[in-house]
Amino acid sequence: MKKLACTLSFIALWALVSLGATPGALAKSSAPAATPYVHVCASAPLDYASCMAILAVNSQFRPDSGPAGYHPADLQSAYNLPSASQGNGQTVAIVDAFDDPNAEADLGVYRSTFGLPACTTGNGCFKKVNQQGQQGNYPTPNAGWAAEISLDLDMVSAICPNCHILLVEADNNHFRNLGKSVNEAVKLGANAVSNSYSGNEAKKEIKIQANDYNHPGVAITASSGDSGYGTGAPAVFNTLTAIGGTHLTRGGGSRGWSETAWSGSGSGCSKYISKPSWQTDPDCSNRTVSDVSADADPATGVSVYDTFQAPGWQVYGGTSVSSPIIASVYALAGNEGSINYGSYPYLNYNYSTNMNDVTSGSNGNCGNYICNAGPGYDGPTGLGTPEGTGAF
Repeated sequence: MKKLACTLSFIALWALVSLGATPGALAKSSAPAATPYVHVCASAPLDYASCMAILAVNSQFRPDSGPAGYHPADLQSAYNLPSASQGNGQTVAIVDAFDDPNAEADLGVYRSTFGLPACTTGNGCFKKVNQQGQQGNYPTPNAGWAAEISLDLDMVSAICPNCHILLVEADNNHFRNLGKSVNEAVKLGANAVSNSYSGNEAKKEIKIQANDYNHPGVAITASSGDSGYGTGAPAVFNTLTAIGGTHLTRGGGSRGWSETAWSGSGSGCSKYISKPSWQTDPDCSNRTVSDVSADADPATGVSVYDTFQAPGWQVYGGTSVSSPIIASVYALAGNEGSINYGSYPYLNYNYSTNMNDVTSGSNGNCGNYICNAGPGYDGPTGLGTPEGTGAF
C-alpha cells in the first residue's frame, strides 16, 4: 500500500486509504491506462449494501472547457430530454447511507457552475432528513457515501433541474435502515426514489422487498451493480426498475451519440425473486436484471462536486450514475401515479421513437442475452436508454 500511495494522486489516496476501498476490476474500458478506477465504498457483508460510485482518478475525459466529465447539457442532449421545461411539482428522493455534511453547499456549487436554478432548503427545493424524516440528528458522516450522495444529487440536478430533491440519509448501510429510508421518502411525498447501492442477493430479502420497496404509484429505481455479470439487491426486486449501465460517446447516426453495454453493468437471473408479468424474456424463469439503462462507465463519466474529505471536482461512473438519471427521467415524464413497479417502460417503449436500443457490448460469459447486449431486450442494458420521456 505504501508504494501504491506514493504513485497515486491525492484523490486516489483519499479514496484508497481514507475510505478503505479497493480498485475495481473494470477490464473492458476505452479509458487511458493512466486513469485508475476506484470503488469509493468497500464491499459489504450479507445484509448490508455498498454504494456503487466509481471514481475515475484524475480523469481528463471532457475535451471541452469546464470540469472534467459529462455536464448536464451533455446528458440532456444524449437522451433528448425536456429538462428545461418539465419536472415542476415533482420530487426525486435520493436514499443513501450515513451523512454528507456538505451536501447542500456542494449541490449549490454544481448547480451554479452549470447555470441551473438554485435548489436550497431556503427556497423549498432541497430537503435533507434522517431515516425518521427529521431535519437534524443526522447519522455519522462517511466520506465514501458522501461522494455517493454528491453524485446522486448532481445527477438529479442535471436531468431534472426543476424537480425538488429530497435526501434521506439512513443510519447506516444495513438493508433494514435503507429500506426504512425508502418508506420515509415515499411518506414525505417523493414521486421517484433512486437507490444507488447494491448488496448480496439473499432469500430473506424477499421480506424486505415486500415491506420497504413496494410502492405502486412511485417510480423506484435501483443500481444493477458494478461488477459485471451477476445479481444484487435491491435491483433484483420485482417491485422496482433495475438500472443497468452503458458506455456513452459522442457521434454516431442521426442521434449524435452512441452507446454500448458497459462491462461493469450488473445483470443476471435472480435466484429467489419471481419473474414479474411484464418480463417475457425466455432464458430466465425468475426476475431478470436489468430493465433500462443509462451512462455508467467511468471512462465516460460525469462531473461531480464533492468537498467532504474530497478535493471538489471529480469524475464518477458506476450504476450510481444511471439510477438517479432514470429516476429523474421518470420525474420529467410525470407519470409516476401510473407506475406499476418496473412495468411502464415495457408497455410503452418504441425503438423508433422513445428508446435507444443498445445492441453491442458484454459484461460476462454467460453465453446468451443476459450478459451480452443485442437487438431488443438484454440483461446489461435492459430495453435500452431513454430517447425523450415517452417510455417513462
